[in-house]
Amino acid sequence: MNPLVSIVIPTFNAGPGLEEVLCTLALQECESSRELVAIDSGSTDGTLERLARHGATVLNVAAGRFNHGETRNEALSNVRGAFAVLLVQDAVPASRTWLAAMLEPLLSDATVAGSFARQVAAPEASSLTTHYLSQWVAAGMQRRTVGPLTRAEFDRMSPSERHAACAFDNVCACIRVSVWREHQFRKTAIAEDLEWARDVLLAGYRLVYTPAAMVVHSHERPVRYELQRTYLVHQRLQELFGLSTIPSIGSLVRSVASTVSVNARIASRDRRRRTRAVLRGAALGVAMPLGQYLGARSAREGRELLRPTGI
Repeated sequence: MNPLVSIVIPTFNAGPGLEEVLCTLALQECESSRELVAIDSGSTDGTLERLARHGATVLNVAAGRFNHGETRNEALSNVRGAFAVLLVQDAVPASRTWLAAMLEPLLSDATVAGSFARQVAAPEASSLTTHYLSQWVAAGMQRRTVGPLTRAEFDRMSPSERHAACAFDNVCACIRVSVWREHQFRKTAIAEDLEWARDVLLAGYRLVYTPAAMVVHSHERPVRYELQRTYLVHQRLQELFGLSTIPSIGSLVRSVASTVSVNARIASRDRRRRTRAVLRGAALGVAMPLGQYLGARSAREGRELLRPTGI
């Protein structure tokens, strides 16, 4: 018999932290039958051995061919479940009822195309990382259902309203595989989840944010990485929703001034390595507004202003 749900994880040198993810998956209190499918980009650090010990089906993709949309499509084309949970390799389910909570919206309503989980920062995360994660819709406490949307309704929305309506996050999401067959992820460097959400909402489906399902997931990324990632995200937000959060040089200057100050104040809460944290916060206060400005401008002008690598 085919399993009801397939858990799909893209992997690349996931490190020993993957063991905690896999053990937590094995302990889920959920009556639904399931399989574990990983798609690996050439790991050499023991990731493949860890997956084998936990009975995963492992697919392979060349590291140079990895793409957030196409790689997930390749994995999904090999699943047997009616539902697929998309998880990243360092998102740890926070309870044994996580999987049941992910599935519940799709099992109870056939018009729901997908659900996504709440994210909380790791206990060791910096104050700044915890603050920024708390601003994302996938950190909220209230469940919400969106959709369906007609094209006319979507067009009447402001760019920020469109973005909010299409919030979806493949850090931890569950999708109906039959809907995915009709609306596969697009080839894109980032934001394949937001584009998919827009497409399925316009096709007549609903999406549910379900905070009852929670994962622990956060990153302390280098400033250069955050600049490049912000650039790519805001390039896509302009393309998908017409959203420019920092549309001009004047607004960039104002945003940098305020963000540097706010970041430094938040980072100063970290008693350990406070000076380093404040300096990093100030640098991010420049990098993130700059990434927003350059990304949206790049999309509007149809030319690259940065050349991100490794995102």
